[in-house]
Amino acid sequence: MEIVSTKLCLVDFEVRADIGIHDFEQGALQRVLISVEMEVTSATLEAADQIQTVLDYDFLRQEILTLVEGQRFNLQETLCREVVAILNRQPTVLGAVVSIRKPDVYPDAGSVGVEMVFRR
Repeated sequence: MEIVSTKLCLVDFEVRADIGIHDFEQGALQRVLISVEMEVTSATLEAADQIQTVLDYDFLRQEILTLVEGQRFNLQETLCREVVAILNRQPTVLGAVVSIRKPDVYPDAGSVGVEMVFRR
């Protein structure tokens, strides 16, 4: 059997972020949903059944939390680009789709957001 692609995902990771361009948004934490789908090298999964041989979800969650808690963002695009940069530093990540959504912006919409696709 040949595995041609392996994807890992973190879906709708809810964080509270200081994000937005409007006066009423600045300094007020908002719910933000972050989703990441990563294509990783299959070679890492062929190794032993050990967490040290794969990308650790805990690591990714903590990196995103540190990023969000450490600064304010005007734009969702900026936050999305920073999450992509975290993934780019991981040599086992071949590419990713990252989406950032703010679910509480409009009462008549589920969310507003941005999605970026990263490829090595």
